[in-house]
Amino acid sequence: MRVDATRVCGSMAGMSQPLSSADLPAYWQLILPAIKAVEAAGGSATSAEVEDGVLAALDPSDDELAVMQPNRPSVSVYVDRVKWGRSYAKLIGALESPRRGMFMMAPLGRELLGMPEDDAVTRIRKLDREYRRNRRHEAPTETDDSGVDSDPAGEDPVASEEGDTTDTLTWREILWSRLHEFTPQAFEEFVLLVLREYGMNLERVGGTGDEGIDGIGTARITPILSSRVAVQIKRYNPDGKPVGREVVALLQRDAAYIGAERAILVTLGRFSEPAKRAAIATTPTVELIDGKRLTDLMLEKKMGVKVQPVVDEPWLARFQDGV
Repeated sequence: MRVDATRVCGSMAGMSQPLSSADLPAYWQLILPAIKAVEAAGGSATSAEVEDGVLAALDPSDDELAVMQPNRPSVSVYVDRVKWGRSYAKLIGALESPRRGMFMMAPLGRELLGMPEDDAVTRIRKLDREYRRNRRHEAPTETDDSGVDSDPAGEDPVASEEGDTTDTLTWREILWSRLHEFTPQAFEEFVLLVLREYGMNLERVGGTGDEGIDGIGTARITPILSSRVAVQIKRYNPDGKPVGREVVALLQRDAAYIGAERAILVTLGRFSEPAKRAAIATTPTVELIDGKRLTDLMLEKKMGVKVQPVVDEPWLARFQDGV
């Protein structure tokens, strides 16, 4: 049976009724796209690069990305399954992980890419069933054959591959969701406040819906030297498609037109690898602040995030019973 994740996505794009998780590709349908993403990146890639590569190749619609996990309303089911697909590409032996958050092509992965796609998908499905059967010590269920599996049991691919903790993921997800609820105008004002907290002298420009520069001002480099900086703020969905190089290129053009020496692009989402390369390929260079970095900045300045003391049990355990 042919299972084509691209065809699955394309067939749903024209649907008018609300989508559910059952309408989205299962995690195992995303294993081969994950392998292809690593190959396209040159045989090795970070977790984020694999994820971005799969999303760029399959190009899910905004409606597909907007289907959220019922128990985690700020987490896109589609993006979550991309991560599971990446995880299981490693678990079945198609990818190797020399360290957390890094993936490289394994011999099995190259073998699968050299096969006709129908045969590769069939083999991947067999390897996936075998892995899960061996782990669970039980036969696959009918649900395993439906093509719309629930997320596989076992380790959280985000925690096991990226080295992040459940608590860290939770506060970030909550914060991203809350910030995404802001109106575009409120989000722009908030980001400008964050940047001012880091010593920038900024004036807001443009207006609601404006596609150009949102802020202009200066950033002090030394006590006697400063730089003129243009700021653009994009309140994109944290689980949406990565910001591409064309957005960076347009910002560079607009920043140069108003005489800025540097630019800053802030988004709740992520940046594609071409966008990252474009940001430093020409002047004015662009400082990219994605959703993760924005929440780090907020945490450092305690803006909307409370830091509570936590008892370090392992440290205290060293002194227990005179140890």
